Amino acid sequence: MSTRRQWLTRAETSADIPTIRAINRAAFETPLEADLVDALRADSSWIEGLSIVATDDDGELVGHALLTRCHIDDTPALCLAPVAVRPEYQKTGAGSAAIRAALEAAKDKGEHFVVVLGHPDYYPRFGFGRASAHGIRLTIDVPDEAVMALTLDADHQLSGGTVRYAAPFGI
Repeated sequence: MSTRRQWLTRAETSADIPTIRAINRAAFETPLEADLVDALRADSSWIEGLSIVATDDDGELVGHALLTRCHIDDTPALCLAPVAVRPEYQKTGAGSAAIRAALEAAKDKGEHFVVVLGHPDYYPRFGFGRASAHGIRLTIDVPDEAVMALTLDADHQLSGGTVRYAAPFGI
């Protein structure tokens, strides 16, 4: 199943939690990565309505995207992580649909900035650009092109600083 298609998206509900766990365990190599969503759900960085699932026409959950609170120095921002799709549905647009819905939900909540540590060829399609162009940096050593940032509101400009992630990220 590698063809692109339309996916339905919605905010996570408590009934979705076991399936989200299964999606993450199927998509990530280690249990630590797979269990990150549960750890974030228990952390103060969790924001209701910013955990988005992608479903097929029958309502089966196939993908998941999550935005949680982080800070750029003292400026509140969001962190996009993780994004997971069942292996058999990868490269079908399910992850992209969940990301777009999460970004729209963040805009609707009045959020201004999102940062992501991820694959540099994937995130520019959502409007992300290199975080270093705004003076944003991390406390860990990663390739410059893998740290990206997005302004959700043209009236607010990103300012430089160091990203502080939620404790469950371990960085």
